[in-house]
Amino acid sequence: MIDDPKDTPDLQKPPVIVICGPTGIGKTAAAVAAAETFGGEIISADSMQVYRFMDIGTAKPTIEERARAPHHLIDVVDPDEDFDAARFSRTAREIAVALARRGALPIVAGGTGLYIKAMLYGLFRAEPPDPLTRQRLKQEAVAVGSKELHRRLAGIDATAAGRIHPHDTFRVIRALETATATGEPITDHHRRHGFRESPFRVMKIGLDMDRQALYDRIDGRVDTMVNAGLLDEVRGLLSRGYGADLKSMQSLGYRHMVDFAAGRLTWEEAVRTLKRDTRRYAKRQLTWFRADKEIVWCAPENLKALFSKIDAFLRNDSKDEQPQNAV
Repeated sequence: MIDDPKDTPDLQKPPVIVICGPTGIGKTAAAVAAAETFGGEIISADSMQVYRFMDIGTAKPTIEERARAPHHLIDVVDPDEDFDAARFSRTAREIAVALARRGALPIVAGGTGLYIKAMLYGLFRAEPPDPLTRQRLKQEAVAVGSKELHRRLAGIDATAAGRIHPHDTFRVIRALETATATGEPITDHHRRHGFRESPFRVMKIGLDMDRQALYDRIDGRVDTMVNAGLLDEVRGLLSRGYGADLKSMQSLGYRHMVDFAAGRLTWEEAVRTLKRDTRRYAKRQLTWFRADKEIVWCAPENLKALFSKIDAFLRNDSKDEQPQNAV
């Protein structure tokens, strides 16, 4: 069990380094370099890399990268198993504490902002879902589509709708059922929750670069995934019995390949919309992380410029606790 942060002096809390940022920017390479330098192990904060058999579309660390630094929370559930921020938070906290106790530095690396926030600060406690409301919303999603539910959400909680992709049926339904159960938008619950004190002592590093350069990098990454066999990976998942309606199969890349395989998109349109949707996702990620004023921003190629700051942070050198942006 993790000590209650109210009873733990700050300097006695386990140190954690967070490396975050948009998709395709090089978080894995940065985390591996930091792990090699500071004796760390990496906790993946990626909502898709937890799934087995989904390798190409999730850009999991390579065998060589995993050999250079141990990785955790990759390939832990099957594509049809439930995995959410609460489960991530519990598991990641246990791993971080275990690493710290044996002298390894926990390095949380990924682009799923809610997972990182949940691990560091916990989750807000909303009203428990009403099974009947959830079932009704699921039936409506099948009948009219998640886009229609997303439009309904936009009418009552524009902020939440702006953060949730129209195809993310699970989160759309969660936001709608919270509003139904409590009579107020889920955004208001999040705002009241705010940030709790963390049981860890945290240094957060965000990776960023010129926006057009990032978008070009994303387009190239999509081409690499496609050439590596993303379509065959999706066909393999379908042949294993993992349905196209699963939460995991509705994610970036997978739903695009499913739509092509089902004849709903041409190949050119599937690749084009995958690039477009990935760029849009990166923009939403940056919006999320930019709201966190504790993050120090750095260009991927300049990460080593922060290593002296990381070293000072680990040595509890208070005068260096707040590093300056190194972009």
